[in-house]
Amino acid sequence: MSSVVLRNVSKSFDINNESLCALRDVSFEVGDHEIVSLIGPSGCGKSTLLRLIGGLLPQDSGEIEVCSLAPSAARKRQKYSFVFQDAVLFPWRSVIRNVMLPMEINRSSFDRSEARQRATQMLALVGLAGFEEASPNQLSGGMRHRVALARALVMSPPLIFMDEPFAALDEITRDRMNIETLRIWNETRASILFVTHSIEEAVFLSDRVLVFSTRPGELIADIRIDLPRPRELELKQHAACFKHTNEIRQMLARSMQKLVEAESCACT
Repeated sequence: MSSVVLRNVSKSFDINNESLCALRDVSFEVGDHEIVSLIGPSGCGKSTLLRLIGGLLPQDSGEIEVCSLAPSAARKRQKYSFVFQDAVLFPWRSVIRNVMLPMEINRSSFDRSEARQRATQMLALVGLAGFEEASPNQLSGGMRHRVALARALVMSPPLIFMDEPFAALDEITRDRMNIETLRIWNETRASILFVTHSIEEAVFLSDRVLVFSTRPGELIADIRIDLPRPRELELKQHAACFKHTNEIRQMLARSMQKLVEAESCACT
């Protein structure tokens, strides 16, 4: 069964009374308990694609299914959650009350005692037991992202969208969050659709990497990452990891070269 199915999805925006095509004819699937990364040049529509799948934007054409539902229905049934580049924590709420927020919004499913117990469990899962009453401004950047991840997990969604969640972190913290993401993914069995600009991160985390062209974003490759699991940081030095990383880098370089050539022709 597939968590996400896209069939020939396209999206344009009106900019200064002109139509700008952001995504064109995109088709792919994300299987159950699969990590799939989206990678491509800036502006190629990766984040837009997540918002289409999440029902935050309407597509112009094509079909999208999320857990066998239309995106809007999947959103109402809380079939997925988002983790963004900014942890987006409310500074006036304690750590545990930030994690409890989705359950407070959906009061019919949890009473306050159950919500607090569930939030405590999720904080323990992401390694923040003992920080329940801390305020967000007392936490490091990596810890704030752990809180955001705990909040994303608290409703037990079968699918998580992660939009460059670790881009602002230093390299050591980012590596640690990659390992934590894999550990939590293995424990929760959720599927993850992950947007990143880091080729190395995409290869290390993923079962598959979807490579997109320059705008308008088109899917130019669907690469299966045949690396063993469980994965540790040492795997990044493995020859097979270098092979996949170089393959994707060359694809992106060719896509950028085509854009440069097209712009050069347009100017002459």
